[in-house]
Amino acid sequence: MTPDSADRSHPPVAEPQPNRRTVHDVTLIDDYAWLRDDNWREAMRDPGKLAPEIRAYLEAENAYTEAATAHLQHLQKELVAEMRGRILEDDASVPVPDGKWAYYSRFREGGEHAVFCRRPRDADDGEQILLDGDAEAAGRDYFNIGTVAHSNDHAKLAFTVDESGAEVFNLHVRDLATGEEIQPPVPETAGNVLWSADSNWLFYTTLDDNHRPCRIWRLALGDPPESATLVYEEADAGFFVGLGETQSGDFLLIDAHDHETSEVRLIDARDPTAAPRVVAPRDPGVEYDVDHDREAGRLVIVTNADDAEDFKLVTAPLADPGRANWTDLVPHQPGRLILDNVEFARHRVRLERVDALPRIVITAKTSGDEHAIAFDEAAYALGMAPGLEYDTDDLRFVYTSPARPPETWDYDMASRERVLRKRREIPSGHDPDAYVVRRLAAPTADGETVPVTILHHRDTAIDGSVPCLLYGYGAYGVSESAAFSGNRLSLVDRGFVYATAHIRGGMEKGYAWYRQGKAAHKTNTFDDYAAAAEYLIAQDYTRAGRIAALGGSAGGMLVGAVLNRRPDLLGAAVADVPFVDVLNTMLDPSLPLTPPEWPEWGNPIEDPEAFATIRGYCPYQNVTTQAYPPILAIAGVSDPRVTYWEPAKWVAKLRATKTDDNVLLLKTHMAAGHGGRPGRFEALDETALIYAFLLDTLAANRQRAGEPATAGR
Repeated sequence: MTPDSADRSHPPVAEPQPNRRTVHDVTLIDDYAWLRDDNWREAMRDPGKLAPEIRAYLEAENAYTEAATAHLQHLQKELVAEMRGRILEDDASVPVPDGKWAYYSRFREGGEHAVFCRRPRDADDGEQILLDGDAEAAGRDYFNIGTVAHSNDHAKLAFTVDESGAEVFNLHVRDLATGEEIQPPVPETAGNVLWSADSNWLFYTTLDDNHRPCRIWRLALGDPPESATLVYEEADAGFFVGLGETQSGDFLLIDAHDHETSEVRLIDARDPTAAPRVVAPRDPGVEYDVDHDREAGRLVIVTNADDAEDFKLVTAPLADPGRANWTDLVPHQPGRLILDNVEFARHRVRLERVDALPRIVITAKTSGDEHAIAFDEAAYALGMAPGLEYDTDDLRFVYTSPARPPETWDYDMASRERVLRKRREIPSGHDPDAYVVRRLAAPTADGETVPVTILHHRDTAIDGSVPCLLYGYGAYGVSESAAFSGNRLSLVDRGFVYATAHIRGGMEKGYAWYRQGKAAHKTNTFDDYAAAAEYLIAQDYTRAGRIAALGGSAGGMLVGAVLNRRPDLLGAAVADVPFVDVLNTMLDPSLPLTPPEWPEWGNPIEDPEAFATIRGYCPYQNVTTQAYPPILAIAGVSDPRVTYWEPAKWVAKLRATKTDDNVLLLKTHMAAGHGGRPGRFEALDETALIYAFLLDTLAANRQRAGEPATAGR
C-alpha cells in the first residue's frame, strides 16, 4: 500500500505476501510477515526509520480508524471531560520521610507530568523543586520519567528519561543546590539506578542488542560513562537482570530471573567496589526474594523452595547464605500465598493473599506477637508502601476498592493506631454508596470456580438487559486487584456492569492458580474467561452479545483467543497492544522477551508439544472464516514488549478472513510504545476512544434523564 492509495472511507487492504517455513514437520504460511520491518530495532527507538511501505499501511489504518470514529468525537470529548473532572489537577502524594527531609511528587493544574519535590521533615512549607517534569518535557514529542532517586547525602538527584517510548532511558544526575548536571549523561540504560551508601557511586542496568536488560554497571560520580566498570553480566538470554536494595539500605541487590527461577547477588552499599556475592545459585523452578534483618545479622527470604508452592519465609546467615543454611521462619501453608516481606528494625511485615483477598501481617520481632490488617468489603486491594526508612514503627499502606478511591494510611506497628493521611479526592463528586461491589464464583467445566469482581451502579437493573465489560489478563502470575478506577465510572454510570475475571494464569487463588494457566495448561485461561461470561449471563448481569471483552498485552492475547473460540458471547472487543502472534514470536529468539518467556509459554523451537499447544490457541494462527463482533486494536511502533506488527498482522488477517461486515479498527501510535502516550491527560484520549467505541457498538444507555451530572460519581 502506498500513501496515495489510502481511502479513509474504506478499510485498508494489506496485500498478502506468503512467507513459508517448516517447523516440526508443519508448514507455516504467514501472508503478512512483510509487516515486520527488518529494521525493527532502529525503528523502535526512532519511528522515523520505519520502512515506507509499512508506515503507509499503518497510517492508512489510522486514517480509516479516525474516519470510522468521526461520529464519536463529541462523545469522546464528553468522556474526556468527565474523566478529567475526576482528577484533582493539583494533586500531590503523601510526603515520604527520609532523614531531615520528606520527599513527594505533585502535579500543577493542567500539568501532564509530575513535579518531584522535598521539604523539611515535619514541616508544611519550605518546598524545594528537585525535578520539574513539565519543564523537562517541553518541546519533546515523547517524554516519560523512569526512576527518580536522591542520593543518601541528600545533595544529588539521579533520574532517567525515555524520549521515544521504547523503554530506553538516558540517566542524568543533578546537584540539588545548584540545579546543574554533575554527571555526563549515561545513554541507553534500562531505567533503574541506585546510589552507594557514600553517594559517590552509581549503579545502573543496560540492555543488549536485543533490548534485554543484562548488564549491571558501577560508575564513579562525575566520570564519563565509558569509564564505568561492568559489575555483572548475565550470560543466559532467558534471564533478565534488575537492581534493588534491602529496606535497611545496607545491601544493593542484583536480581537475575526468568518467570520461574531467580538468583540474587549482594553488594555491600558501604563497600561499592567489592565483588557481588551470590545468595543461592539458581536452581530451576526455585524463586526467592531477599531482605535484611540488621539486628539479627541475617537475611530473610521469601521462597518457594522445598515444594513451598505458595511460598514461605526462611532465614539465612549473612556469612554463608546458601540453600544449605536456610531455616524456616514462617512455614509454607497451602492456600496462603506470601507475596512480599519487608524487614524493619523492630517489626517484620508480610503481604499475603488468602481466598483471593490480600492482608498485611505484622510480627513484633522481640515477642513474636503477630496481628493482621484486613478489611470487610467483598472485594478490595491492599498494598504496602514501606517508605525509605528502616528504624521506624510506621508502616504506610494503601487501601482501595472498586467503589472506594484509594486511601493512604500510616499505621503505628507498635501501638496499632492508624492515621488517614490521604483519601483521593474526586473533584466532580463521588458517593461510594451509589455503587454495588460483589465477588462472584463462576463454575468451570473442570470443577474450579473463577472469582469475578463486579461493579455496577445501584440503580442499574440486573435483569439481563444491560451491557457488561468483562476484563481479563491471566498471565505471568499477575493478580488483578480489585482497585478503584475513576475512568470506569463513565461506563458504569451509563448502565454498564464492569466485571473483572480473575482467571487462571494469575495468582489470585495461589501459585497453583498460576501454574494451571501457563504453558501446556494455557487454554484454561480462555476457558475460565468463557465460564465467567456464561455465569454473568446465567446470573442476569448481561446476555450473550452484550459483553465487551477488554484486555491488554497478554490480556490482548486472551481477547484474541476468545474471539476465535467463543465469538457468540461477545458484542465487541478491545485488544490493547495485544500479544496475538504468540507462535511466531516464541519461534524468534532475537525478540526482546522471547527467551525469558519460554518458561511461561513453552519453547516451540525445541519442544514439539509446546509448538502444537501454542499453535492450537495462538490468535493469529487461528483466525477463521466466521463472524466476529466489532473490534478495536491498539499498537505502538516503539513497543519493545508487543511489537507493532503483531496487532497489524492480526487485523490484516481478520479483515481478509472474517465473514461479517462489523467494524474492525487498528490504531497505531507512531511515536509511542507499550503504555501509549505518557501524560496523565494525554492518556485520557485513548481511554475515551475505547469507551466511545464500546458505547457505540453496544448501544449502551446514556446517563439517566434528569440525573445531576455528578450523580453516582
